[in-house]
Amino acid sequence: MAGTDDRTSVIGRRSFLWTAAFAAAAPIVSEATLARAARASFLGEVPPDAVLINANENPLGPSKAACEAIASIAPDGGRYDRWDNGDKLIQLIADQNGLKPENIAVYAGSSEPLHYTVLAFTSPGRSLVIADPSYESPMVAAKVTGAKVLKVGLGPDYAHDVKAMIAADPSAGVIYICNPNNPTGTTTPREQILWALENKPAGSILLVDEAYTHLSDQPNVLDQVAAGKDLIVLRTFSKVYGMAGIRCGMAIGRPDLIARLQPYLQNPMPVTALAAAIASLQDPELVPTRKKWIANTRAETIGWLKQAGYKPIGESQSNCFMIDTGRNGHGVIEALRARKVYIGRIWPVWPDAVRVTVGSPDDMQKFRVAFQDVMAQPAMAWAPGQRPGRHDPRMGNSTFLS
Repeated sequence: MAGTDDRTSVIGRRSFLWTAAFAAAAPIVSEATLARAARASFLGEVPPDAVLINANENPLGPSKAACEAIASIAPDGGRYDRWDNGDKLIQLIADQNGLKPENIAVYAGSSEPLHYTVLAFTSPGRSLVIADPSYESPMVAAKVTGAKVLKVGLGPDYAHDVKAMIAADPSAGVIYICNPNNPTGTTTPREQILWALENKPAGSILLVDEAYTHLSDQPNVLDQVAAGKDLIVLRTFSKVYGMAGIRCGMAIGRPDLIARLQPYLQNPMPVTALAAAIASLQDPELVPTRKKWIANTRAETIGWLKQAGYKPIGESQSNCFMIDTGRNGHGVIEALRARKVYIGRIWPVWPDAVRVTVGSPDDMQKFRVAFQDVMAQPAMAWAPGQRPGRHDPRMGNSTFLS
């Protein structure tokens, strides 16, 4: 018969696994979740001819090669991954980035490993440190673990204020850096992230979300994973690769850190997503071509805004940017919606600022016409509760009104 210590150990492991499974069952909040909640907070359906520049989607969609890979494997969609495409994708990522397969875990998008990293490394005694404004999803996971959330304002150049973030809590569990940042599209220099890695509290994890890295000129930090640092990097195929609705992403880190995510729930990957991801990575022209296309459209739009006297915030290197409207942002969003142009949501720290996704050139031309018309009108009176907002339980007490 096992001794008391053995029984306690077994019970402890079982308890951990049950707790992990229960925690992971909390809804995963992604950009799609937040955009859908924002749309649902106002009455009416989205018109079929609406301009949708609200969810940081890529209007180009999957590449031709990715679409062909999906079409080829779709008839075998009744099977699980009997081609070992999951292993092939991991090996391809490793080969292209100077990593080992054990550094990489593939998920249906990057929202799952983001959520799981916060679940694994925060607790009531280990906080989450996050920029403000930044991507909200980590805060949802922190609610599950009961972790304190410490928000740190962006610096004067709209980069993450990494020194203030590192100093925020000597017992931090996760320090989250979204680079380029969502919603501003601004970047944090690599050398500042390296400084954070060297000066962070002992035992904390730097979680660097590189969902938009392919759109930026800022060097990434994957080499720090190879160097064995306390770092998890998130990547996704949702942005430059145009696969937001197909769902493929990854967590990249030291093997023991990646192992900490494994107790949380993970479904088999869709065979279509694996095939599309492999085809996308094998196209050497995809990223530079799309980066240029998005950058040109972004530059044209921001140039027009500045020339017209409007106030874009910071220097975006992403597929989104923010505008300081000088009036309540919710009113601007609603007025644009009335003109069938749907833009992003509001971050409470900047109530007058709105986020705009870079769409197609035609999308942005329609946005310019609608935005100029809205801004030429008197500011719309708006107050919380004026129209029926929708409470989303995934965000605690937050109500989406944009």
